[in-house]
Amino acid sequence: MGHLAVLLIALIVDRIIGDPDWLWRRISHPVVLFGHAIGFADRKFNRPADMAGKRRRNGNVTIAVLLIGSAIIGGVLASLFGRLGLVGIVLEVIVVAVFLAQKSLADHVEAVAHGLREGGLAGGRAAVSMIVGRDPEALDQSGVSRAAIESLAENFSDGIVAPALWYAVFGLPGLLAYKMLNTADSMIGHLNERHRDFGRAAARLDDFANWPAARLSALLIAAGAGLSRGVPAMRRAAETTLTDSGLHRSPNAGWPEAAMAGATGLALAGPRQYGGELVMEASLNAAGRRQAGSADIVAALGIFWRACDSLALLVVLLFLVVF
Repeated sequence: MGHLAVLLIALIVDRIIGDPDWLWRRISHPVVLFGHAIGFADRKFNRPADMAGKRRRNGNVTIAVLLIGSAIIGGVLASLFGRLGLVGIVLEVIVVAVFLAQKSLADHVEAVAHGLREGGLAGGRAAVSMIVGRDPEALDQSGVSRAAIESLAENFSDGIVAPALWYAVFGLPGLLAYKMLNTADSMIGHLNERHRDFGRAAARLDDFANWPAARLSALLIAAGAGLSRGVPAMRRAAETTLTDSGLHRSPNAGWPEAAMAGATGLALAGPRQYGGELVMEASLNAAGRRQAGSADIVAALGIFWRACDSLALLVVLLFLVVF
């Protein structure tokens, strides 16, 4: 069975089951294991006493070893599954589904809407603190809602579309290498004093790896907007992507976020606060509404699910073309 067929089944499994808490309370999620490996390398080879050049070289070697190692593990698994017939197909579907995040992402974002409805601003802040890095206490209801929607759009790209794309093209080696890289970027790919040099390679490679998925994600969000809110919403999503995606500090995150901003009619991004420090950024769809609430989160989730449908349909169409 080809990668595209396995991917389609994995998307369905992930959408229905997601990440069951009962399982990951008993065993470590593979991404957690990736994090342990990255954390060990960070502690061992990113010593503050070392000069910047040495820390950069250590970071380059570290990310190369981690990516090669994860790709080798993926290749070993693919070879093993290929020898097990139907059982191997089932196991590969499970592995791919584990690295997708449709249901878990939607659940976390829905929790923010639920928190706002049931617990007011305090409930929303508590829920959104689980999915964003900005200071929750600095957010009002609109800020909480916009943060949840921005996280939904960005993570649609790097939590669903990117792993699906890397698996479709390179199989399990590509999937595991991508997830290792994405985890490394989230842990060490920061412009702070500790990781500016050591995490430089991880951050730049992650930008490269997410480049195609970010653009595809914007198209899928626009399609999702069309399916859930009609052609005008799809047109706004596409227009905002073309005009505003480059305003974002990230070369990739601006694409799905701009598409979601246009689709929902909201002004997303803009100034935000991290660790008590105000970061000035341009707004995406600046003419849109800045007032937002739980209903806007629910509307964005509707667009998200239709974007996931569009991704699954794209996989089906590619399968029919290839086979």
